Amino acid sequence: MSVPRRVLPVAVLSAAVLVLSACGGPPAPAGAPDAAGAVTEVNCGIEVTVPEPPGRIYALYQPAIETVHALGLSDRLVGTAYLDAPVVELYAAAQERTAYTRELPRREALLAAEPDFVLAGYNNVFATTGDESISTRADLAALGVRTWVNAPLCPSADGLSDEAIDPGQVSMETVYADLRSLGRVLGAPERAEQLVGELQATVAAVQERVAGAPRPRVAILLNDDDGSYRVASGIDFGTRVLEMAGAENVFGDLTERRHVAVSKEELIARDPDVILTSTCCDAATTVADGEADVAQIRTDPALAASTAVRTGRVYPFLFADRAAGIRGPSAAERVADLVHPE
Repeated sequence: MSVPRRVLPVAVLSAAVLVLSACGGPPAPAGAPDAAGAVTEVNCGIEVTVPEPPGRIYALYQPAIETVHALGLSDRLVGTAYLDAPVVELYAAAQERTAYTRELPRREALLAAEPDFVLAGYNNVFATTGDESISTRADLAALGVRTWVNAPLCPSADGLSDEAIDPGQVSMETVYADLRSLGRVLGAPERAEQLVGELQATVAAVQERVAGAPRPRVAILLNDDDGSYRVASGIDFGTRVLEMAGAENVFGDLTERRHVAVSKEELIARDPDVILTSTCCDAATTVADGEADVAQIRTDPALAASTAVRTGRVYPFLFADRAAGIRGPSAAERVADLVHPE
């Protein structure tokens, strides 16, 4: 799944785009309703104005689906699509009651659900190329459907994908700002603020736990069907998860795309201390399913001399746990358990 970049932080842009009040006063605070009750925020450089909180939300991909549940808005979901793993256990019951399709809907199927708001965890659904593209944001806006992309992976322009990600925006700080902004648009600002506090507390606890410990060098591998590998690059949110857990991405200097094909010779040359899999992509996929990926890596003759394989430090890990969203802090907890067993 390819994902893009945002141009400027939401909080900075929001204040700039709100219109002056009728009496000629200063702009309203970011996200504050105007005289008619409408709220405007900026997401990925695009103004999103809602006259009232959207009541029919369609969420695409794990991060978006879990965000809506976490904001307490499960009852507004008219459709969800393409989970990479079961949703966070806390929201499992709510997801069971929600319409779900395993594959991304086509444009016609999406519109048939009559959403007034579409939230995407990755931008490729709004890109102009790729098998997973549904429509551009401009196209849906012309039909009266507001859209939103999880902000850490915004594109530089509508229709682009992860070739346009800004590495500086791939952070938990962007996740926090995005949740606050989205909370205002969806009419749940208090819950958004509470959620941010919960996530921040988890991150702080993990960072305190690993403070001062050596930082293992980690590679996150995607096992391809032909026996080759791709790695999570420096612009992938998995890099931030590793950093929160007191580790570093041995391929963090690669930034051309989120997933980069590398040779086995390059894997050996970089010689990670730890290898994590990137197991995916079904609503029933669990960490246990990653053992098959682990076995492939451990039994690959070309990788036998690598430090991670020799020392038995190859672990199953979920693609869903390196998504830019509410899973980040809990994923960092799990990685800390793996790379800092002491």
